[in-house]
Amino acid sequence: MRLTYLMCLMASLLSAMPVFAEERLQPLRTRGDLLGWEAIGRLDIQNGGYCSGALIASDQVLTAAHCVFDDEGRPLAADQMTFRAGYVDGDALAERRVSRVVVDARYEDVPGGKISTKMIRHDIALLRLSAPISTSEANPFAIHVDPQEGEKVSILSYGRGRSEFISWQRDCAILERAWGLLTFDCNVTFGSSGAPVFVRYGNRVRILSLVSAGDDTADGEKMSFGMELPTAVAELKRRMRVGDAPVAKVSNGAKRIQIGNRTGTGAKFVRAGGG
Repeated sequence: MRLTYLMCLMASLLSAMPVFAEERLQPLRTRGDLLGWEAIGRLDIQNGGYCSGALIASDQVLTAAHCVFDDEGRPLAADQMTFRAGYVDGDALAERRVSRVVVDARYEDVPGGKISTKMIRHDIALLRLSAPISTSEANPFAIHVDPQEGEKVSILSYGRGRSEFISWQRDCAILERAWGLLTFDCNVTFGSSGAPVFVRYGNRVRILSLVSAGDDTADGEKMSFGMELPTAVAELKRRMRVGDAPVAKVSNGAKRIQIGNRTGTGAKFVRAGGG
């Protein structure tokens, strides 16, 4: 599936995305299962919605930008969000309120459940927590800097129908890398927004991308879409330290993709038919 197809992608997308095939998912339901993945957590929104996220520093969480906007395209207040690291069945290894949110300066949210292909590459937010989470509780992940087409990746996320535990898709791949966008053959669902896409680096894993949108095409191919992170994350960290940069205006000519119901989370997902 070529990214040129994505850039021309389906002006109208219909029925809701299917859940992963069960054999491709490993549920992490116990503390033993979570060993090494404690820095992945559920980002809960005060209105009842949620997204996925991951620690990249003791007090910083990376997630999708659209997760921190409401259904009308307005930014959520930081104190409406709580990050629950290693969340399983109502209990978290560590829980912190969010104290500050910094969004990619070129990201622009819109009401009505739509996201453009242009915005996917800027769909990144960095959250500062009210207090650090110690490395004895959850060890933050580093960012991977050199994605390659065909490279094997994995996704760990919360999602619709499995919101009480992390589900791990161990083996999917990068289909294409172009213009700051990454296309994967990973299958994602509502609530997986902001989930880290991992690649193995030596004996450890690093975050390659974040889940921004997903699709199930007419010919049955599973796709999910993310972005390259190193430059954008470095800028978000700088702004977190020194203050926000002016927000750039976005061209109105970008093609927009119809997506699913955000259910209060800002969790945007392409609908299948014809993410």
